Amino acid sequence: MGVRSDTTFLIVMKHTVFSLSVDDGHPLDMRLAELLHKRGIPASFHVPIHNIEGAPVLLPAEIRELATNFEIGSHTLDHRFLAKLDMHEALRQITEGKLALQDILGKSVQGFCYPGGKYRPIHCGMVRAAGFRYARTTQNLRLDAGRQPLELPTSLQFYPHTRRVLLRNFLSQSAWKERWPLCELVLQDGDWLDRLRHLLAYALREGGIFHLWCHTLDIERLNLWQILDDFLMEVSDWIPPERRVNNLQLVARYCEGLPPPVSLR
Repeated sequence: MGVRSDTTFLIVMKHTVFSLSVDDGHPLDMRLAELLHKRGIPASFHVPIHNIEGAPVLLPAEIRELATNFEIGSHTLDHRFLAKLDMHEALRQITEGKLALQDILGKSVQGFCYPGGKYRPIHCGMVRAAGFRYARTTQNLRLDAGRQPLELPTSLQFYPHTRRVLLRNFLSQSAWKERWPLCELVLQDGDWLDRLRHLLAYALREGGIFHLWCHTLDIERLNLWQILDDFLMEVSDWIPPERRVNNLQLVARYCEGLPPPVSLR
């Protein structure tokens, strides 16, 4: 990967944390779970009960099986973009999605992810009122946990975006000052995998939270399974198990005012 340097680097590397989010609850999540288990990497799977776009979703038995090793978070009831809904329907999607998942799992669901990253400030209040401890966004190019747990940012999506798309995403979201150094870094590479690896190398060198997210249907369509496995092998080689966390653990460690979950890896 080209990230090894010297003893100073190895000391700084101890402060790098890795977290992985998986969205949409596609049945292919079960394949990814096997891969993650092999590499010893935790993850948070954000699952809708139905998908209005027509894509298949995990069955209740599969969700329960996934929950034996990974965090399960909500992704609304029907995978609806909240910013396109009226207030009543947005609240219904948030609350009923949580309740349905809890019925399936028989335990509390504490994490949420905004479908498509489309939300407004009022939706953060709805998420809080529904009893979620955190909500993940699609804001990228961050190596921190953000300013508050209902708008948890990410580093990159595991997807071959062009530089033009990355720049457009940068401009369409907030926190430009915090995100610009990483934007400048990733725009230097034309190849998306080089960007991903160079950003990981930067996180290892400088410290911080490397938060990767993905859709397993994209990985299948683009035949990226081996590439993803190779990258996760690099993560497991460079980042020790105690620095690999799911989203809930990440929030508990790095967002103020929240008690820790029962167990931290």
